[in-house]
Amino acid sequence: MSRILRFDHVGITVQNLEKATEFFVGLGLEVEGSTFVEGDFINTVTALPNARSEIVMLRIPGGDTAIELSSFVRPAHLNGSPQNMANELGIRSLSFEIDDLQGQVERLKSQGYALVGGVGEYEGSWKMAYIRGPEGILVALAQRLG
Repeated sequence: MSRILRFDHVGITVQNLEKATEFFVGLGLEVEGSTFVEGDFINTVTALPNARSEIVMLRIPGGDTAIELSSFVRPAHLNGSPQNMANELGIRSLSFEIDDLQGQVERLKSQGYALVGGVGEYEGSWKMAYIRGPEGILVALAQRLG
């Protein structure tokens, strides 16, 4: 029986690849590479004929899990729900443990990104907040206490 070897990446389709890349780099991820993908491979995998997508791979420094940001040149992207909430079906959020929640929240607010709710504390061990990133991407930022 086949088994999972590791968690590799999460893929997110965006319209504005540059803005989404800047957002995640600002959180501390590093660009691993970027490329355009087209041809039989992407047509087969996505079931989208004549597809062309620009992709940026980002990684946490020293980590092996990545975020793949993809912007389709063709076919045109389809709008999702940019104001999705935590109870909507599908991927709810990307979550990162950080060392300065308040500082990161203030930095993101100054760039026009908003808290979804507020900063919550869980049983004296974690503080967490949801940020609405570019194109409605929900990002959970969590800081371990103590």
